[in-house]
Amino acid sequence: MVAIVYQKDKRSGITYAYHSISFWDKEKKQSRARRTLIGRVDNITGEIVPTDGRNRKKAEEKPPINRGRPAINSVKRTFFGATYLLDAIGEKLGITQDLKQCFPDTYKQILSLAYYLILEDSTPMYRFEKWGILHKHPYGDNITSQRSSELFASITEEDKQRFFTLQGKRRVEQEFWAYDTTTLSSYSETLRQVQYGHNKEHDQLPQLKLALVFGQDSNLPFYYRKLAGNIPDSKTIHRLLEELEILGYSKVKLVMDRGFYSEYNINCLYQNHVKFLVSAKMSLNFIRNELDEIYESFRSFENYNDNYEFYCRTVRSSWNYTQKRPYKGDNLKESRRIYIHYYYNIDQAADDEKDFDRKLISLKQELESGERVLQHEKLYQQFITWKTTPKRGTQVMVKEESVIEVKRYFGFFALITNETMNAVTALELYRNKDVVEKAFGNLKERLNMRRTLVSSEQSLDGKLFVQFVALIYLSYIKKQMQEKDLVKRFSIPGLLDKLDVIECFEQPGKALQVGEMVEKLEQLYYDLGVTPPTSL
Repeated sequence: MVAIVYQKDKRSGITYAYHSISFWDKEKKQSRARRTLIGRVDNITGEIVPTDGRNRKKAEEKPPINRGRPAINSVKRTFFGATYLLDAIGEKLGITQDLKQCFPDTYKQILSLAYYLILEDSTPMYRFEKWGILHKHPYGDNITSQRSSELFASITEEDKQRFFTLQGKRRVEQEFWAYDTTTLSSYSETLRQVQYGHNKEHDQLPQLKLALVFGQDSNLPFYYRKLAGNIPDSKTIHRLLEELEILGYSKVKLVMDRGFYSEYNINCLYQNHVKFLVSAKMSLNFIRNELDEIYESFRSFENYNDNYEFYCRTVRSSWNYTQKRPYKGDNLKESRRIYIHYYYNIDQAADDEKDFDRKLISLKQELESGERVLQHEKLYQQFITWKTTPKRGTQVMVKEESVIEVKRYFGFFALITNETMNAVTALELYRNKDVVEKAFGNLKERLNMRRTLVSSEQSLDGKLFVQFVALIYLSYIKKQMQEKDLVKRFSIPGLLDKLDVIECFEQPGKALQVGEMVEKLEQLYYDLGVTPPTSL
């Protein structure tokens, strides 16, 4: 008996159709069925679309598929407002031109997939077909899951580096570049760089890391790379500087958090003539020693900043620079100029002291009850003395000198730099570094990067690149929204949805016609730095 059986793939959401032939198995003495795949079921028409495994001979007789935008041979009405915005941004930022130069055969597919990621907000790739039918986009044709995987695998490292170079040349050379990393958890066990390490989101999954460089004035990313998930931030600077030099960036200024601080990294930055602004731990000896010299006069009226409500002061100091010189067989030792910007927040100091006292109480109770915590052994030794006797039990005393020494630096934080600037300017530059953190949020949430599901290195590299292209568009939109104060009225998805209702009408031999548009929508385009669409 022959029947057609339908089965839905829970992961992809695709429904497949099979020929099912029933027969009697004499050995097992039971009814069995033999299935043969026919094809996938079209979600819109309900028709069964043959797969590559069926009617191959017939498929080979078909004319080759045109990978460019097909000529208009039928009447079409599609959504146009949001994709038009992305078209205009791509031209303005040179994204389209740079992609075309680096990927002449596939740049339209890359753009269409990037548009889809931006406008559909975390929707899986296999849903592109439905979106592509309803929207006007650069490629103008469907991109199947298989085709998108092939596209990702075709994106080479050489082409990516060319794109980074072209985009980097469009950025302001004198601006500081924010550099940071994030972790991307993965379900895949086959990717070589997926490793267990310090996960910034406290996932229990293995991970890989993504490092991103952002222009602080332009608020646009222009470079990224992935690295193994168990590599600490402090180990990434030397490689970053090498790659930036290869890309031709001679004038580099980096802003980084304290996770990137190490003596080796600071020496590397000096050696490569890189301007830097880095957060430094208050526990470092040279940071504390310089602060001790000005500690008593630090909280004076002259050092108070009313706008930020903290005290600040800058100290010029010396960095003990060292450089190994294998070609001479020695170590170069010199003194280099460095500036330390100190900040003191009295409210933060009070909060830190309360939290610390609560911690001391907790440590004291652990010892008195006999329920010691292995991870707290160093804290017991540093801040507490205790004695246990059969008659009086455990008596616990706090080491007052150790406590006073720690509390002395509560409320303080420090930034170090090799460029002349005042403390307030340095802080503003450092705080602008959160453009990277926000970009990571966009990558993980809007661009469906919270968990990576790809199983091959090539697919991962290609997908990351397409998502990076999408991130450039999102970063531009976000900056314009902030400058025009649109963030109070719209989220990014909300604004794009407003524009996405605008339609266009196409028919053979006729110019493209744009649907009606109210003045408020026209103003949104102007606010985003784009001229509103008009009929051609």
